[in-house]
Amino acid sequence: MVQIIQGQNVTLAYLKENFALKKADDEQFFTEWFENLPGITELEKQYLDRVKTNYLSLLENAPLLEEAVKLVVLSPLLDLAGFYRPPFYIATEESIEISEDLIIGNADKKAEEKEIIKGKIDVLVIQNKLWLVVIESKRSAFSLNKAIPQALTYMLATPNPDRPVYSLVLNGEDFQFIKLIQKTQPIYALSDRFSLYRSENELYIVLNILKKIGQAINSL
Repeated sequence: MVQIIQGQNVTLAYLKENFALKKADDEQFFTEWFENLPGITELEKQYLDRVKTNYLSLLENAPLLEEAVKLVVLSPLLDLAGFYRPPFYIATEESIEISEDLIIGNADKKAEEKEIIKGKIDVLVIQNKLWLVVIESKRSAFSLNKAIPQALTYMLATPNPDRPVYSLVLNGEDFQFIKLIQKTQPIYALSDRFSLYRSENELYIVLNILKKIGQAINSL
């Protein structure tokens, strides 16, 4: 029997139970978000200040839908991070499918049930067929807590499970990075969460991290 599950409905508990997903205990597992970050220029800061102003101004009228979040916030970040230029390229609405065979029933009567998780990645940054960053962008009223298990689900589908894969989840005003490695067991870690509602423009650090992840992949 085959059961189809949509990626946006997957929970962390499900991933832990069916894919042995584990959260890293060592903060050194994911140093790319805070260690030796590249700098950004004054022009880049001015651009990001305008992005922040534009977003908060638009938000005064109504919550922004997902496509508006991509246009106003995500697209400038990907541009400044250099992901629109070689050696990187962008794929959008990339379909993924992962499955896990489950055994259900009691000791006397067991039945095999196959669960297939399907979904579409909002934006995928790729380098030489290696997934670099899986990006899930949500509408401004959407909590990142729900986006994180969805992003992890898509990260588990990477065609290069022996390489680290990163994710950025955002809703326009909040941003958080994820790292996943699957060599022996899928292990993940989260960065701090960054927000546009703080006095400093935390888009600066978001861009720093995107640049650092690009450098990290180039060094592999």
